[in-house]
Amino acid sequence: MYKPRLKDKYEKELVAKLREKFQYKSVMQVPRLLKICINKGIGQAVADKKLVEVGVTEITTIAGQKAVPTIAKKSVSNFKLREFMPIGARVTLRGDRMFEFLDRLTTISLPRVRDFKGINDKGFDGRGNYTLGVKEQIIFPEISIDKVSKISGMDITFVTTASTDEECKELLTLLGMPFKDSSKANRA
Repeated sequence: MYKPRLKDKYEKELVAKLREKFQYKSVMQVPRLLKICINKGIGQAVADKKLVEVGVTEITTIAGQKAVPTIAKKSVSNFKLREFMPIGARVTLRGDRMFEFLDRLTTISLPRVRDFKGINDKGFDGRGNYTLGVKEQIIFPEISIDKVSKISGMDITFVTTASTDEECKELLTLLGMPFKDSSKANRA
């Protein structure tokens, strides 16, 4: 039976490393990745309804799982936004698809970012989750540059069982997330 490379690595190597570093008494205390949420807000969708369909298609292609349109919860007259209007797209990945997406993100997509020096370590929320903002959807090889009408970004949130940001950062680092070296940033 097929098992994603990162899932296998987590089970065989990373659990032991994390347990040793943080002195967990039980294997169940070791933090693990629960889900990855990809969210794309489409502000111009108020004027052009087709943009939401394009956004859903792009996220579906990137994630390998059907995305759903998000709708406005309340009306905002300044933005010409009405309640229940579609204004974005989102998808939540779990299990094998989550590990496959993380593998593709760290090994293929992030290195394609222009002037990439690592991802910022300020996206932690204090509860062991991390959010990463991507400015261009064309860093993903699944997206054909010829078919893109407008460059847009998205938010990628990593939800873990870690109780602190330090545990979450260590887990994501061991899974291959290329964080900026904070010691180099302090010297500059």
